[in-house]
Amino acid sequence: MPEAVSNIGFMQGRLSPVRNGRIQSFPWGNWENEFRQAEDFGFTAVEWTIDSERFLENPLVTADGQLEIIQLSRMHSLLIPSVTCDYFMENPFWKNNEALIRKSLISIMDGMRKVGAKILVIPLVDNSSLENLAQREKATVFFTSLEADLLDKGLQIGFESDFEPQPLLEFVSNFDSKYFGINYDIGNSASLGFNPIEEFEAYGSRILNVHVKDRGLGGSTVPLGEGAADFKTIFKLLKDLNYSGNLIMQTARSSEGEHAEVLIKYRKMILGWLEGSTYGN
Repeated sequence: MPEAVSNIGFMQGRLSPVRNGRIQSFPWGNWENEFRQAEDFGFTAVEWTIDSERFLENPLVTADGQLEIIQLSRMHSLLIPSVTCDYFMENPFWKNNEALIRKSLISIMDGMRKVGAKILVIPLVDNSSLENLAQREKATVFFTSLEADLLDKGLQIGFESDFEPQPLLEFVSNFDSKYFGINYDIGNSASLGFNPIEEFEAYGSRILNVHVKDRGLGGSTVPLGEGAADFKTIFKLLKDLNYSGNLIMQTARSSEGEHAEVLIKYRKMILGWLEGSTYGN
C-alpha cells in the first residue's frame, strides 16, 4: 500500500466512474466502496460532495447515512475534513427560495457535525457567482446570519470565488475570521489569469482549504502540470504562509477509467512540489 500523506486528500467521486459526463458529482452506487479504495491506496482524507441530485437522500443528511459514514470512516481510517457544497452553486438563494436554501444548508451542517467535518466549501462561481453589489450585500447578510449555527456546530465556511484578489479580500473582510475564510482553488485562479503572489498578499491569511487542480488560461480542467497553474510558486507561498490545512485533489479525470492510478500519480506530483518548497519545514 502506498504511504499515506495525511493532508493530501481527494474530492469524493474521483475514485468512481464518471457519471453523466460530469467531472464531479456524488458517486451514487460507489460511495461506500470509495472508503475501502481510499484505504487501499493510502488516502486518509476525502472532501465530501453534495449536490442537487437526490439531495434529501445524500447520506450526509440522513440519520442512517450519517451512521454508515461514521462506521466506514472508522473502519477505513478515512477522515472527512470538509464538504464541498455544489448544491449551493446549483441553488444560490438569490435565484431560489431563501428559506429552503437556508434549511438545506443547516441540514448539511448538522450532518457535518455528526461525521466530524469542519469546513463547508461554498462555491460563489458559475451559476452562483456574485454578479453585482446587491448580490454581494445579500450574500453578506445571509451568511453572517449563519454565525450562530457555525459556532454551535464548530464549523467554518470557506468561500470559493471568482473575484480578483482585492475584491475578494474586501468581500471576506465583511465576515468574522473565526467562522469564515477562503477555499483557494489553484486551477480556477490559473484559468482566470490571477497572479498567485498578489492573491496571497491580499488574502493568504484567510485560506482555510486548498483545491489542487490545473486549468488552461480561460479554459477547463486539464491534468496537473498541463495548464496555466504555477504550482512551484503556489506551494512556496503556502509554505511561507505556514499553511497546515488540507490539499484536496479536485483533478482532471482519467479518460481511460484509470481513476486510482491518476490520483496516485497526481499525489506524487504534489509531493514533489511540496518537497521543492520545503513545505512544513
